[in-house]
Amino acid sequence: MSKRWKNRPEGSNWGEFGDDDQRGRMNLLTAERRLAALKEVKTGQVFCLSHPLDRPGGNVLNPNRYPPVFHPVNRNGRAYFNLAMGEIDPRFTDVGSDEAIMLYSQYSTHWDGFAHKGSQFDADADGVAEKVSYNGFRIVDSAGRGLYGELGAVAVSVAEMAVGGVQGRAVMIDLRHHFGDERVDVTFEMLERVMKADAVTVEKGDIVCVHTGLGQLIREAEGRLDSSIKTKCAVLDGYDKRLLEWIADSGLAAIAADNLAVERSSTLGVDPRAPHRGPQLPLHEHCLFKLGIHLGELWYLTELAAWLRANRRSRFLLTAPPLRMPGAAGSPVTPVATV
Repeated sequence: MSKRWKNRPEGSNWGEFGDDDQRGRMNLLTAERRLAALKEVKTGQVFCLSHPLDRPGGNVLNPNRYPPVFHPVNRNGRAYFNLAMGEIDPRFTDVGSDEAIMLYSQYSTHWDGFAHKGSQFDADADGVAEKVSYNGFRIVDSAGRGLYGELGAVAVSVAEMAVGGVQGRAVMIDLRHHFGDERVDVTFEMLERVMKADAVTVEKGDIVCVHTGLGQLIREAEGRLDSSIKTKCAVLDGYDKRLLEWIADSGLAAIAADNLAVERSSTLGVDPRAPHRGPQLPLHEHCLFKLGIHLGELWYLTELAAWLRANRRSRFLLTAPPLRMPGAAGSPVTPVATV
C-alpha cells in the first residue's frame, strides 16, 4: 500500500504504475508502441491540430479564461520590440524583438494535467476527506502551499506528462460525420455504433481523438463567437456508466476532443442529472483523478478527419507534448498528426 494513501477510489488504477507515478496512462506510450505508431505513417503529410492561441476569441466559451496579452520586455530603458540595437550602441546594426505573454494555459488548444481536477476523498482512511489528485498525491505541501507560494502544483503537474514526449498512435472517432453540428450527449451505445460503422478500433495505449466539429465552428467565427456556440456539436456523456467502463477497459492512453471539455461543460450550468453529492464533471473525475488519463480540449481536428475519411483510414502518428512547466495544471499544445 502506498505511503500516501491507505484507501483508493473505487474503479481507480492508483498504484498500477507504481506508488510514486505521476504520468498515469502516458506510461503506456512505450518504445514498442511508438515504433508501431510509426507504421501508420504512409505519406509523411502533417496536420497541425491546434488553433492559434488567441482562439476561440473573447471569453464566450469560458468566462474565466481570456486570450493572450503581450507585455513589453525592456532593454536599457527601451521597449525591446523592433528595437534598432544602434540606439544602445552605434556599432550594432541588428534589430531585435522580445516579448512577455500573459497566457491562460487552458484558453486555447491544450492538455488538462492531473492537477486540473482532483477530488475530496478519504485517501488516508481516517474518516476525513482531503483534497487529493491522481494516485493519492496532494498538489500542495503540508502547509497548503504550491510550488510558487499559493499557486502551482507541487505534484502531478502537466510537466510530468512532458517528460515522455507524448508520441504514439492516435485513432480518430468522427462524431460530426454521424451527428452533424447538433448538440448530442453521446453514450457508449452511440459511440459503439459510430466506431462499428467506420471500422474504428481502439487498442491499449492508443490516444483517442474525438471530432465533433466545434473546432471548425470556432475557425469560421474568426474570433467573434456568440453564445449559441455553447450548445453546438456532440459531447461525450460523462454520466453514462458504460462509457466510463469502456474508457477504463479499453486501455486508451488519453482522449483529445475539439470541443470545450470533451464532456458537457460546467459553463452551461449544472447538469440536471448531477447527483446530490458528486463531481461537477464526472468524466474528468473518472479520467484525470481515478485513471490517470489526460484530456485534450479545443483541438482542431476537422481537416485531419476529412483526410482520414477520404483515405479510408482512422489511425495516425500523433506528437503532442505539453510545455514542460513545473506547477502547471494545464498546458497549451501544438499537436502534430503525421499520416
